[in-house]
Amino acid sequence: MAHPAANSSTPNKLREFWKSLGPGVVTGAADDDPSGIATYSVAGAQLGTALLWTSLLTWPLMAAVQSMCARIGMVTGRGLASTFHTKFPRPVLAVVAGALFLANTINIGADLAGMADAMELLTRINSHYWVVAFAAFITWATIRLRYIVLANVLKWLALFLFAYVVTAFYLHPDWSTVLHDTAIPAVPHSGAAWATLVAILGTTISPYLFFWQASQEVEEEKAMGRHTLVERRGATPGEILNRKIDIGIGTFFSNAVMFFIILTTALTLHAHGITSPETSKEVALALKPLAGRFASLLYTIGLVGTGILAIPTLAGSAAYALAETFGWRQGIDERFRRAKRFYLVLAFAILAGMAMDFANINAVKALYWSAVLNGLLAPFLLLGILLVASDHRLMLNQPSSLLGRVTVAITTLVMFGAAIGMFIV
Repeated sequence: MAHPAANSSTPNKLREFWKSLGPGVVTGAADDDPSGIATYSVAGAQLGTALLWTSLLTWPLMAAVQSMCARIGMVTGRGLASTFHTKFPRPVLAVVAGALFLANTINIGADLAGMADAMELLTRINSHYWVVAFAAFITWATIRLRYIVLANVLKWLALFLFAYVVTAFYLHPDWSTVLHDTAIPAVPHSGAAWATLVAILGTTISPYLFFWQASQEVEEEKAMGRHTLVERRGATPGEILNRKIDIGIGTFFSNAVMFFIILTTALTLHAHGITSPETSKEVALALKPLAGRFASLLYTIGLVGTGILAIPTLAGSAAYALAETFGWRQGIDERFRRAKRFYLVLAFAILAGMAMDFANINAVKALYWSAVLNGLLAPFLLLGILLVASDHRLMLNQPSSLLGRVTVAITTLVMFGAAIGMFIV
């Protein structure tokens, strides 16, 4: 009789495990948005498997950064911009929040265009209609749904990323070559290759994820009934450990997907001389004769699913940053009438991104260069995060560990170095 009981407990354990996953998995999955997919596709098309090694580099760096941002939110009970306010003057924060809003809006616009192109391929309905439909639906859902519902929806959407893992295995790569290029780094030798490296770092260790992670920790605590700052301050070792596991899983998943997207486009586009894809549609169409309709279909489905996941995080992180900078009431669990300015910023970012589609802006180039801009902005934000996370008073004697601070410091130096390399090589 013990065996049936053990078997019946397995689904319960799986449900408990799934339930324990939260902001870390959502943030990790949101990292592989259409911007990331386009950037990794360009990397694979241009350079083949030469940059596969970056997935091994970015996983621990991304995990350390997101864990530090999570700790700031959990311990201080406030979002990232609010904690920055204790270290930097408001005008500086306003510039940072404004730059984040601009970069995220461009990213949203390019994401919407990529999603719409994918749906046009599937349905033959003009992409402009899909842009409007996606923008309207995502705006409504983000404003209307309460945090706990939205978080669960976003967590399920993360499963769309498995499409890229399946696609890569479907192509039957030469795993010995793949392992060689993954284990032995190939240093970029041209300005374009350095720019691609900066774009990979910028879209993987991305500024909007810093703000989103810290703010979602606050939302998680509000969902547990901790509505005041005093109730939210401080975190138990168990809470911090659980979040580290959550983030470790989310960031591993994110970087594994990055690996398989680069591999897929290296085996198809690069191998057949297609090194400069202009749109997400072009990438998907090029995959069809090279890898089969199944691979093309998985690529397009993945674009749509990850876009629906990522756009709320892009718009939300900009809204959180501006609201915290200027002291507005904010939070996804707030009703619209109580946090109008927060929600109006969120809605405007999505609608402005929608307008980009009607300006005929090249989606892949916009996605790619927004990733480069993020790569240039991120190291400056990381310096601020390090200062906050190392402050014993601000962190209530729960600062980030020495290992965490060293890893984030290395991340900052790597991103500064890649940015400099892009301009001098």
